[in-house]
Order: sequence, then C-alpha cells, then structure tokens
Amino acid sequence: MSGTSVLHHHCLLFTPPEDQPKTKTPEVDLRLKEQECLSLLKRCKSLEDFKQVHVQVLKWGLFFNPFCAGNLVATCALSNWGSMDYACSIFKQIDEPSAFVFNTLIRGLVKDVNFKEALFLYIEMLESEVKPDNFTYPALLKACSGMQTLEEGMQIHGHAIKLGFEGDLFVQNALINMYGKCKEIELSYTIFEQMDERSVASWSAIIAANASIGLWYECLMLFGDMMSEGCWRPEESTLVSVISACAHLGALDLGRCTHGSLIRNISELNVIVQTSLMDMYLKCGCLEKGLCLFQMTTEKNQLSYSVMISGLAMHGQGKEALRVFSEMLEDGVEPDDVIYVSVLSACSHAGLVDEGMQCFERMRSEHQIAPTVQHYGCLVDLLGRAGMLRKALELIKSMPVEPNDVVWRSLLSACKVHQNLEIGEIAARNLFQLNSQNPGDYIILSNMYAQAQKWDDVAKTRMEMTSKALKQTPGFSLVEVSRKVYKFVSQDKSHRECNNSIYEMIHQMEWQLRFEGYSPDTSQVLVDVDEEEKRERLKAHSQKLAIAFTLINTSQGSPIRIARNLRMCSDCHAYTKYISMIYEREIVVRDRKRFHHFKDGTCSCRDYW
Repeated sequence: MSGTSVLHHHCLLFTPPEDQPKTKTPEVDLRLKEQECLSLLKRCKSLEDFKQVHVQVLKWGLFFNPFCAGNLVATCALSNWGSMDYACSIFKQIDEPSAFVFNTLIRGLVKDVNFKEALFLYIEMLESEVKPDNFTYPALLKACSGMQTLEEGMQIHGHAIKLGFEGDLFVQNALINMYGKCKEIELSYTIFEQMDERSVASWSAIIAANASIGLWYECLMLFGDMMSEGCWRPEESTLVSVISACAHLGALDLGRCTHGSLIRNISELNVIVQTSLMDMYLKCGCLEKGLCLFQMTTEKNQLSYSVMISGLAMHGQGKEALRVFSEMLEDGVEPDDVIYVSVLSACSHAGLVDEGMQCFERMRSEHQIAPTVQHYGCLVDLLGRAGMLRKALELIKSMPVEPNDVVWRSLLSACKVHQNLEIGEIAARNLFQLNSQNPGDYIILSNMYAQAQKWDDVAKTRMEMTSKALKQTPGFSLVEVSRKVYKFVSQDKSHRECNNSIYEMIHQMEWQLRFEGYSPDTSQVLVDVDEEEKRERLKAHSQKLAIAFTLINTSQGSPIRIARNLRMCSDCHAYTKYISMIYEREIVVRDRKRFHHFKDGTCSCRDYW
C-alpha cells in the first residue's frame, strides 16, 4: 500500500475526537505516559507497528504533547521502515512544531534524498518564526551537498554565521563536506584550518573533500596527519576514502594497513566496504586477493559484480570475466548498461572479438538494454585492438547514435598501435571537428607522423596544439617503497638524495640486458635526433627509473608494483620483460587502461595490449 493510500485509510487518526481531553494529566502520570510512549516507539519494527502506537497515543490524549508528537515524527521519518508521507501528515497536525520537529523532518527528507523539500521546509521554519539551532544546519548543508548547489550552500552558511553557529563543530564538518562536494576545495580547507578543535568527523570530511575531486595523494597525506594527531579510530567512511586513494595511486602496502585497521575496528564489513577493498586490491595489481574477497562476499550486488568484472578486464582476464558474468546471471542479479561496458571491455583487452559481439547482441535482445555511445566505443576498441580497423570505421559510420570523442579516440589509438596513418588521419580529423581539447589526440597524431618520418606534419600538428594552448600532462610512474609513494618522470633529476645511485643502477641494468639480447627500440623516440641521442632518451623513461629505484630500495625477490598515467611504450614493455627474468622479480605495471604482470621474461598480456 502506498504512503498516500495509507494516509487516506487512516485519515480519522489525525483528527482528535471532539470530546478528547486536552487538559494536562498530573505531572507524574504524564511522565510515565511519555516514557511508555517512547518505549513503544523504540519497539516498532514496521510501519504497521508504528500505526498501532500512533492510535494509542491518540487514545491517551498525548498527541498535543510536544515530547510525544516530536518522537512520533522522528520515529516515522528516520526509521528504515518509515514513511515520509506519513511523517509529513503527522507534522501538519501539530499546531506549533518546535525546532526539534522541524529538524527531524528536514533530516528525514535529506535521508529520503528529497533535498529540495528539505530546503523548502527550512523556509517554512523561518516563516513560522521558529528559531533554527545548531542541529538545523548540518542537515541543510547535507542537502546542498547532495544537489551540489554552491549558491544555496553559501546562503545557508551565511545564516549559520548570523545565528552564531560558525564555530559549532557539527556545522563546520558539514561545511567542509558541502564545499568539497561542490568542488570548492579551498573553501573546505579554509573552514578546516580555522577550527579550534577537530574531531574524527572533521578529518573524514576534509579527506572526503579531496577524494571527491581526485586529489588522492593529498588524501594519504591528510590521513598521515590525522594519525599523527592521535585520531586512532577513523570512521569507516574515512577508511573507504583512503582505500580509494590507495587504489588510484597503487599504494598497496598502505592499502593493506588500512584493511587491517578496518578489521580491528569494525566487527562486520558491509558490502560497500568489501567492494572498496576488492577494488583497491584489483587496482593495485593483486588479482588473487581481489578474487578472494569477491568469493568471501556473501551478499553480492550489481556494484560488486561490476567491480570484479572490470578488474578482471584490467588484468586481461577476459574469459574469467565472462565466467563471473555468467555466475552473476545465475545468481539472479540483473545486469545494467554499466556492467555490459565492463564485459565488453574485458573482451576487448583479451582479444575475444566473437565473444564480445555475442555479448553486445545479448545485451540488446535478451536484456533489452539500448546500446549507448559507451557500448559502441567498446566495440570500436574491440575491433581496433584486433587490427580490424576498416570494420571499426564502418561500425562508427553505421552507429544509430552520434559518435563522440571517446569513440574516435579509440579508433585513433588503435591506428597508432597498428601504424595505419590513413585511417588515423580520418579519426583525428573527426576528433578535431568535435573541438577536442584533449592534447593527447594531437600527440598521438604527431607521433604517427614521426614514425612515418613526416616531420613537416609533425611540426604542423604541434603548432596547432600550441595555438590552442593545449599542454600534455607529462608521463609519470608511481612506485610505493616503505609505505611512501615516489613519482618519476622521464629524464628525472629531482630525487637529489638518490640520483647517482638510480642512474648507476640504470647503467648496470643496461649492461646485463645486452647479454640477454635486448636491443633498444629507438622508433619509440619520436623526435628528430640521431640514434645515440635516442638511446640516451630511452634509458631514462619514467618506468625504467622507477624500476631502478625499487631494485635498490627493496629486498631481493619482492615484487615491484608501478602505476603509470599513460600507455606503456613497446620498448619499456620489452625492457621490463627482460628485467623480470634477470633480477628474478615479479613486476606489475598498471598503465592508463590495464595491468601487465611481468614474470620470468614474459608478460600476462601476451604482447596484446
């Protein structure tokens, strides 16, 4: 029965009978009735239970008692089984609702994701001349966070200041969170730095604010500061933000420590935390641990299946991803368009062209999911990686939806891998017509011209990029040593304390590589310089520097884990295969799209990436 029909069915309950006494009972008897009312409300397990208690309150003549009326609204609005329609109807019967009742209903509306109604109720509160208190503003700011409405959030902030609540801890925490969700991280820091005292929730809010805009390194720095200030029991949400930061930065050791902290401080991990941990291990290259956590999760949902399938896709385990997808269907979990993106990506990374096309058809016919531009982009990537560039181009031309920049970029990237300049120029031309502001598009086309020795076209493409003020983010490699993340860029000289040892190690590695038959692939140096200069440039690619640093600073036999922001070049790929064999190390590299597991001179991608 819907909330409206319940209200219609029980409408008489909200109008006290004419002969119902409105006089106060004796004080002692009133207190007993109030406590009995509260006790009955606490025992409610369903809306039907609550309605029976509501009837009893009316029979006792306590509906006009502020304590009982307030708790009626609170129980109905904030319980998991409650009804906001029913709570609002009770509220409307209260002649002079207090600040507590208004606050409770605002919290209930926010909990019910009815953010606009929460703000309208606040306006009604002000019009009724009911003075807000410090409990009013955290809920309102949470509503502004949910809608990401900065203007309304700043107005609420102004109201809180006028009423003298700017120094209230709960209000300050809500402000940090609101400004963070509205992408105004500097305002979050302003509030945070002005606080006289900081609770665990304060640290959680500023860490979450950084996580919301992808400042993962800052998340870890703040978490370290939090621990140093003696906040030893961080909230679950804080640890989830830290886990996400570890996942994005490939900081496995710190991720393991955070996992341990969760186990020590929380008796039972919910499916959100379990999924976050699974995602962290998968993104840090620990496929087996991610699979183990997935198998241990008793209540798998769409998100947990999506993370697992996506993780297997990143590791190139296409057939295993399809097996998990089949398991999901057998468990009765209905796939959505997001899961199908992960399934098609898994097929693409593993070169499963026929299986990918079959999944695409199954999505349309069996699950009635209309393909989006993301699904077509996956198909273009699938065909392009397999070298079927003409077929990929034909697919784009026949798409029922307008191809976006991601679709054309997938084709352009595939053309670079397979060195097809003709189709690459078509893809680039369409990208530029879409007013692409991605400098990587110009870099790829420029590199293709460089490989074809078309230096005039290289210069022309670079000039066009410069005229649009586009700057490519430099390639870098991250590596974690002793729970600290180190960043390297090509030709890096910034690590003053260990520069000499790193380049000495590079020299030693190059010496041993010669005996194994390694020959530098100078075609990967896409500038017009002589062969000797190209060899020197290749030596100091960021991935090689990260490997050298880790070999120096970690124990023999321990794995090396590297996270990159760009696709690995073929020379670094060949180089790393040899290093894994010579130094007997497992080397796991995560680039922009997938993982490579190097061991004993081979790579898990089987040279298909």
